[in-house]
Amino acid sequence: MQQTRGPGQSGRPIYSISAVARMLSVPVATLRTWEDRYALVVPERNASGHRLYSRDQVEQLQFVRSRMAEGASAADAHRLLAERDEDSRGPDPPGAAGRLLILLAERDPYSAEFQEYFLRTEGFEVDISLTDRAAMESFGRSSPSLVIVDLLISGGSGLELCRLFKERDGVPVIAMSVLESRDQALEAGADAFLPKPVEPLHLVSTVRDLLRSSAFLDGRVPVP
Repeated sequence: MQQTRGPGQSGRPIYSISAVARMLSVPVATLRTWEDRYALVVPERNASGHRLYSRDQVEQLQFVRSRMAEGASAADAHRLLAERDEDSRGPDPPGAAGRLLILLAERDPYSAEFQEYFLRTEGFEVDISLTDRAAMESFGRSSPSLVIVDLLISGGSGLELCRLFKERDGVPVIAMSVLESRDQALEAGADAFLPKPVEPLHLVSTVRDLLRSSAFLDGRVPVP
């Protein structure tokens, strides 16, 4: 049985196990059991031993969850996943973003405009903050549905912003950086990490993944 490639590919979003559990609405312990029992979706481990999932692995687990929702056992769902032709994967189902607000804490105004363009094209509202102080003020004022944080904002205050945002109300947080800061970002509470420069498709798909799971938990929209 072939194992999934880990999330070490450059430019790919990285998800913590807690974020994946929320996306799928399954316990963290269940994900660990599936990994140990079926050895099909095996996440990378960082230096601290934390599991790190690629977006391809999240998609595979979503497939498993969908088959189980249709009545398959966990074993049968994983068997179906193993049999599925990887080349037959279609595009992600469109999300129901509505006009959800995203707070973009970005130090580079040109990068902020670039990201804002693609997010607005997908139907999101975007509030840009170019300093950590402005981001905190915007967060308290507008209560965004998701926050994107450049870890180098205001000379490197991004990790602290991630901690503060998660401590306040658990809003989904995406961390970004030109540096190799994946592990530090996840340790600080970020739900996902994207290396910069960010590819628009990866940015939008990561935002939709986290908002979809958050909306499901709030009872606002069903998980596609």
